[in-house]
Amino acid sequence: MDKRPSIALVVAVVLTAILEVLDITIVSVAIPHMLGSFGVTSDQITWVLTSYLVSAAVVMPLTGYLSARLGRRRLLNISIIGFVFSSALCGVSWNLLSMVIFRVAQGVCGAPLIALSQAILLDAFPREKHGQALAVFGLGIMVAPIQGPVSVSHPPRTGPSIMVAPILGPVLGGWLTDTFLLRAVFYINIPIGLMALLLSMGQLPRVPVTYLKTDWAGLVLLILTVGSLQLVLDQGPTRDWFDSRFIQIFSGVAFFSGVAFVMRGWGNPLNILDLSLLRDRNFAAGLMASAAYGIPLFGTVALLPLLTQRLLGYPAMSAGLLFVPRAIMSAISLAITGGILMRFVDSRYLMAAGLILTAIGTIVMDRLTLSVDSWGLVWPGMIAGAGMGLFFVPLNAVAFATIPSAKLDEASGVMALMRNIGASIGIAVVSWLLVRQGHVNWENLISRISPFNPALPPYLSSQGLDFHSPSTMAAIAHEIARQAQMIAFNDLFWFIGWITFALLPLLLLMKRPEKVGLALA
Repeated sequence: MDKRPSIALVVAVVLTAILEVLDITIVSVAIPHMLGSFGVTSDQITWVLTSYLVSAAVVMPLTGYLSARLGRRRLLNISIIGFVFSSALCGVSWNLLSMVIFRVAQGVCGAPLIALSQAILLDAFPREKHGQALAVFGLGIMVAPIQGPVSVSHPPRTGPSIMVAPILGPVLGGWLTDTFLLRAVFYINIPIGLMALLLSMGQLPRVPVTYLKTDWAGLVLLILTVGSLQLVLDQGPTRDWFDSRFIQIFSGVAFFSGVAFVMRGWGNPLNILDLSLLRDRNFAAGLMASAAYGIPLFGTVALLPLLTQRLLGYPAMSAGLLFVPRAIMSAISLAITGGILMRFVDSRYLMAAGLILTAIGTIVMDRLTLSVDSWGLVWPGMIAGAGMGLFFVPLNAVAFATIPSAKLDEASGVMALMRNIGASIGIAVVSWLLVRQGHVNWENLISRISPFNPALPPYLSSQGLDFHSPSTMAAIAHEIARQAQMIAFNDLFWFIGWITFALLPLLLLMKRPEKVGLALA
């Protein structure tokens, strides 16, 4: 029997996904405005983002358990209602503490939305059309954001937050903040959420609720592991990593609780999270590839706003618009891959092509200079964007191809968690390396400033500067700082590009598809 999901159902689940991811991006645009509104420091304001990310990370892997316990339809509706209500509360928050509390509620309610949306689409489409389902899902996400860091005052030391929606996020967030009120970035969730709720209530079928005995010990260990890990990744760049007692403590908690969770839960059918899913080779390889891809994808997306706004002087809106061509190319690639290519080409070959294009689009940026024009920033992003579309749809199709329908909610929750962890790792790595390489390059360049350097007098003469003037030394120091940062960006683009190439062997862990484009082995 050919399953034909209604258009209303597809719109409902895509709107549900957009509701969650759009909120992350447009809120990040308003973060600098909250500094003055709440009268707090830049390090304190990061908790508006960290609180959401940590609470969401904790709940994501519990999506399957909650879906079985409450029913998919009920869980989705409760999540949408809770997310809309907590968004409204964020809009009326009166200080930082109230905002953080309401953002925690937002994270808890929003965490299942992405996983449930993907699972519902995969369940609604026959397996041979999963590529099309995932393309539709990806196109919806492209209208909203990709994660990356937002600069509060002295990036990148504000740590992993959110920025960079390819199309709608920063533009909508900036327009709402500038045209209306700061609170509007939260109130925009209300009409979108109500529309998604009405459509889902009318189109999503009811399923029997399964009574499950709650594994409280496993639940506590999972919360400690995921929450501590996300907290370390989010706060690490602002706290100098392991020089901070805070990071040391939560790293220890994440490690020991994680080991205990795996040792206790492996082979235990009553565990809060079904670890037997990891025995599926395609799913396990898909999890590793999804997390690892976070370094090149989100690492690059984290760097570009810092490069364009901080070093090249682009206004925030103009910097956001530079991502539109990348997003459009990703959308085209997603549609072609899911609708056409996966019918004829081995999904692993498509993923390999996606990794290669992502790597090329990143490596060529290691030759950027301070005089680069907008086209020099756009065309590498278009290549990388095409690679993203080629990689994303086949990866998810392969990962979920052999997962039973009854386990789709749980598997989707774990996949969403791994994507978020990969994103956080990518952002944390590039944040740390950018600072480190900037210092290294500064030391290297400043050592060459000497009256005995034959290249220095001609340069000063061409600029009309006197070596012995204090203003000249200040101008030289400023230029050295800019050049040191530019070289640091180049170093990181080169590093990220080759890291992407290094992911290709992961594809060898996936089974060869029995049918072209679908991993059904």
